[in-house]
Amino acid sequence: MKRLNLFIAIALLASVPSAPLLARDAPASADYAVGTQYDTTHVYVAPADFDRFVASVIATFGGTATKQGVFKVTPTASETMSQLVLTPAGSLSVFGFKTPIPYPFGAERNGYLVNDMDAAVAAATKHGAVRMVTTFPDPIGRDAVVQWPGGVAMQLYWHTAKPNYPALVTVPENRIYLTADVADSFVLHWLAFSKGKVTADERSAPGIEIGQPGKTYRRIAITSGYGRMTVAVSDGQIGWPYGRETTGYEVADLQATLAKATAAGVETLVAPQTYGGRQSAMVRFPGGYIAEIHAPTGH
Repeated sequence: MKRLNLFIAIALLASVPSAPLLARDAPASADYAVGTQYDTTHVYVAPADFDRFVASVIATFGGTATKQGVFKVTPTASETMSQLVLTPAGSLSVFGFKTPIPYPFGAERNGYLVNDMDAAVAAATKHGAVRMVTTFPDPIGRDAVVQWPGGVAMQLYWHTAKPNYPALVTVPENRIYLTADVADSFVLHWLAFSKGKVTADERSAPGIEIGQPGKTYRRIAITSGYGRMTVAVSDGQIGWPYGRETTGYEVADLQATLAKATAAGVETLVAPQTYGGRQSAMVRFPGGYIAEIHAPTGH
């Protein structure tokens, strides 16, 4: 009888769905992050729009740009104009391809500088990423493109000569849109790789924040050595232009920033709205790059 009861207990235990693994419970990897000023949003524009785009970003946020050049930055035959834009609100790697863009380049949202290329790629794959492009040399270092659950693609890179860029005044946020099917999996694996932490998890945030008036969505805020990340978890029925932006930039004075942006040819797509402790607007730069810009409201 005791043996029969043991079998019944085991069967009942096996029939109970296991509790989901919380993102905060993810095992951490080593930290390969270098600094947020070295993490860049990747922007692809037509060569004809290249100079106007770079000028509009600097006019809007301030900062400087490195010397423009034409390089081969992919492992297969290609040629692109390239320039690094360093602003107090975030860095951008700008590409203006003169040849067709080889797959899958253009799908990655950003690039993260790491201090050990091989170890970082190994850690990423260990924690759920897949390599879209295996490690390859570029003119100044090595690169790889990885993709996380939910299709979130990014480039990891390493420089032969250690760079030295000024620290950011405000750290931009990587803005990611996912459905509930994959959001927990993405967060779990990203935290394990990045050694990050969830700083807020609002399960009923107002949908107006992502172009869904009358609805709510889940807003997850994450910080790590790779900067800030906001994961918007919804039904995926997002109003344009939300979801087209990959980065949100924090400024001290939104109205003053938008005035400078407008003077530089930047179009305001969504007028400033106040919610969640910030005033936020959506803009489109010359060349088509869409971004969120916000300023804290203090409440």
